[in-house]
Amino acid sequence: MSKITGDAFNISLLRRVFQYVKPYHKIFVWAIVLTVLLAIVAPVRPFLIQYTLDNYIMKDDYSGLLSMTIVMLILLVLQAVIQFSHTLLTNMLGQSAIRDLRINVFNHITQLRLKYFDKTPIGQLITRTVSDLETIAEIFSEGLIVIIGDVLMVIVMIGVMLYTDWALTIVVLLPMPLLVFATSIFQKSIKSAFQEIRTEVSNLNTYLQEHITGISIIQYFAREEQEYKKFLKINGRYRDANIRSNWYYSIFFPVVEIISAMSLGLLVWYGSKSILDKPLDVTPGTIASFIIYIGMLFRPIRELADKFNTLQMGMVGAERVFKVLDTDESTENTGVFAPDKMEGGISFNQVWFAYNEENYVLKNISFEVKAGKTVALVGATGAGKSSTINILNRFYEIQKGKIKIDGISIKDYELNYLRSNIATVLQDVFLFSDTIFNNITLNNPEIRMEQVVDAAKKVGAHDFIEKLPGSYQYNVMERGATLSAGQAQLISFIRALVYNPSILVLDEATSSVDTETEMLIQRAIENLMQGRTSIVIAHRLSTIQKADEIIVLDKGEIKEKGTHQELLKLNGYYKRLYDLQFTSGGIKTVV
Repeated sequence: MSKITGDAFNISLLRRVFQYVKPYHKIFVWAIVLTVLLAIVAPVRPFLIQYTLDNYIMKDDYSGLLSMTIVMLILLVLQAVIQFSHTLLTNMLGQSAIRDLRINVFNHITQLRLKYFDKTPIGQLITRTVSDLETIAEIFSEGLIVIIGDVLMVIVMIGVMLYTDWALTIVVLLPMPLLVFATSIFQKSIKSAFQEIRTEVSNLNTYLQEHITGISIIQYFAREEQEYKKFLKINGRYRDANIRSNWYYSIFFPVVEIISAMSLGLLVWYGSKSILDKPLDVTPGTIASFIIYIGMLFRPIRELADKFNTLQMGMVGAERVFKVLDTDESTENTGVFAPDKMEGGISFNQVWFAYNEENYVLKNISFEVKAGKTVALVGATGAGKSSTINILNRFYEIQKGKIKIDGISIKDYELNYLRSNIATVLQDVFLFSDTIFNNITLNNPEIRMEQVVDAAKKVGAHDFIEKLPGSYQYNVMERGATLSAGQAQLISFIRALVYNPSILVLDEATSSVDTETEMLIQRAIENLMQGRTSIVIAHRLSTIQKADEIIVLDKGEIKEKGTHQELLKLNGYYKRLYDLQFTSGGIKTVV
């Protein structure tokens, strides 16, 4: 893993971030204009106070005092309006840019191959698309633009102070090198602390996501206490990282206050001495305005380190987010072939496939399924059955060989067209926290309620859906927690049916349901298979005895092919699998 530096002024990284600002260039320009206005307006108030004190208060001119008071009130209102508009525009700019960037990240993630998710924790991706992106938003609301404004304000302030009294300004600024030195040390220390915080946030999110998702396993095996102790360690590291950052702040801010007090002390000493010795050189108004200048000068300098680190952390977040965007593991969608109808004839020709480029899980696989026919894949766990389905959908790319549908390589098909014509029903049904209707249609506006109801009746699920509160608008909650395994499986069949695929894949689709539901599903499967090419993966051999061809896999190789009766006569792999299920005292053994 490459080291993330988070350089605050990584020009190439900033340029990529600002690509997302282009659609909002008007907002950006106005934000810069308001930044400049704030820097110019800020020193005016102390200058007016000085003028009022020397020319009106010291001379008992109440009329002039009233006039200047009104002017200062107008100035305060104007400054408040500018500050409000500036804050609003910078936040609007940041959130608008991040909204577009987040859409790009999500879209990119959904197109990545499953291989990427095999090695990347989901919690880490959640961190990238949520909290890391928020740190990028702060580049605009709390980082770069604010830094530019603060630096500009300091320059204007010092310029006004020099114009007012250059000698007094030099005296007041004598402690400034100490502040610059302290800020430099603080900036380096807090950068390291912030990077550690971001790392621990990612670790915490990853741990929580995995363990909340797998809470049933934790409870089944009574691992609550052990996982609690592990969480304490991860959470403790996150706490310690935050404490370290707070410790740096707790040192830096008092140091700044001391240096500020030193400037104020020098101001009082030099100003008092000048008034006593040479009353006309330094006026009371000058002293009063410089007291305000010191406060206004030290505030942006004190916050500059904090803002600089906000910018750095935005760069850290940007580097991590763009690393995801730069991940070249999306399925190459170079195909353009998308005929009006896919017949569904499948052929595997000497296919070799490995997940890690070394250990082949499929070796020299060759078979053919004619359009409208059914082939069954059987074999022990790890034989390569599910891998065959994964490469047919191009979730993973094969290393050698050819896979064709209707005589055309699957790489030549437009990817969305290919996958929309292959409906897969898995053993582990995933349902989103949404209505039954949306889980069936997957928010496809082209699928109407009438089609869903018709498919549900064919599958045999309409009656139980109608009895649920809200019927098809019933919210099944995350992963279909409010439904039984059989009900969830039936909904997955409706989903496959309404998309009217040319190829149907049943990956152990009945192994997790009871016998009564299995009989119901078997009837639905027969209707679903009609006119479609079907690939059936099943542990229960009783479900595939009517297949046109059965392929027996073992350790990634095809050992036998034939019909149910032909394979029994061979007295080989299939016969042994069959005997394990049906001759062991009537007990069906999962193979």
